[in-house]
Amino acid sequence: MNIDNIIILEQASDDITEGKQFYNVNGINVGDYFFDSIIADIESLKLYAGIHCKHFGLYRILTKRFPFAIYYDIAETTVVVIAVLDSRRKPAWIRKKLTQPL
Repeated sequence: MNIDNIIILEQASDDITEGKQFYNVNGINVGDYFFDSIIADIESLKLYAGIHCKHFGLYRILTKRFPFAIYYDIAETTVVVIAVLDSRRKPAWIRKKLTQPL
């Protein structure tokens, strides 16, 4: 699949900011490392979009360094990142978060 663009929705951007703030409490630069790792995983979707299993109707990639999942969809040649959620949350919470109107 040839991906030209990646769009990160505002709600997904907010999820990343919340994760960064959470990890900033854990030590110097941990929040920055979290942010950089998430962005790298999102950028990997230019090559690997569409190969992941669907969960709750969206593709899901598990991040490499943190217990988070990136939920995305594909519209033609664009990846749309819907949410970046902590995988340690209850599945019912994740489902509710993903099914809320945008």
